[in-house]
Amino acid sequence: MKATTLKRVALGAALSCGVGLGGVAQAETMLRVVGNFSGNKIHVEEVERPFFGNLSAREDMHVMYNTMDAIGVEAADALRNLRSGAFDVMSVQIGMASRDDPFFEGVDLAGVAQDLDEQREVVEAIREKMDARLQERFNAKLMTLWPFGPQMMFCNGDIDGLDDLQGKKVRVFTPSMSRLVEGLGATPVTLQFSEVYLALQRGVADCGVTAPTAANSGKWPEVTTHLVPLPLSYSVQGHFMNLDAWKRLDATQQEELTAAFSNMEQQMWEIAYGVNDDAIACSTGQDSCQDHTAYDMTLVDIDGASAQLVSDVTKEAVLPVWGEQCDAQYAECSQVWNETVGEATGYSIP
Repeated sequence: MKATTLKRVALGAALSCGVGLGGVAQAETMLRVVGNFSGNKIHVEEVERPFFGNLSAREDMHVMYNTMDAIGVEAADALRNLRSGAFDVMSVQIGMASRDDPFFEGVDLAGVAQDLDEQREVVEAIREKMDARLQERFNAKLMTLWPFGPQMMFCNGDIDGLDDLQGKKVRVFTPSMSRLVEGLGATPVTLQFSEVYLALQRGVADCGVTAPTAANSGKWPEVTTHLVPLPLSYSVQGHFMNLDAWKRLDATQQEELTAAFSNMEQQMWEIAYGVNDDAIACSTGQDSCQDHTAYDMTLVDIDGASAQLVSDVTKEAVLPVWGEQCDAQYAECSQVWNETVGEATGYSIP
């Protein structure tokens, strides 16, 4: 999807939220918003910033929008910041924030969803349960759920297949991804997105995991040589809103914001479906490259045995450990997961 198209879609959806409230004067509501990392340029500049800018143009709202890294907010602290009321709306990297409640990582456990279509089924299956627990535990409301896209490895050194990951230090960002990478023989290194470029450049990490469009925008192909096109997860994100801030809105405002955030969620899904293939083509120097920066990485050929290996590690090392840890905090965790995500994917936690 080209940037100009994204701009039109984002602007139209954002303007739909700026419709006046029947000419009735209302007190202005202040919303303190933390967006995604600035390095994720398409998501931030083509969707988030225009969306919240148009929210702020409403007569009844004023939005203070900043990206996460611009104000030094740690992605892992998002749920705490929402619960405390430090911010009213936050873009949340759910896997990183799940340290405060493992249940939330259940929407995007490494190795579970086989493709974006299945990941969307997972999101819809567990959305209601996530919103209920979010409100109960963190005084926040779920506004959007969407994926960055397939999370793939960008590596240095000769990589012909998954066997060559043995001993390599791989940047990860969720607990289940750590367990999957360990199961593949590598050593997980947890880093925020903004830290990865230098880590790859300096050898602190041999590989980094992210979506192809995020890697291309973040210039990872400058400091890596091989792209391993095997999705480990989909980096499901969300926009969550402090429940007190939500309750300060009247019924009409809540209805309009719900519709507007739903439109923004759809845009984010369209990005996940539409731009990552082009990012792969551009990062690996293919002629079909259109909308990303061209590089000359080597595209590793992944066979069916590699996908089966990921599935085996998921069953043996990812799901049992996550289920045990989650059940320790939330007794019904595995049962809820089996009835939602498990039904959608065919996996089950004993």
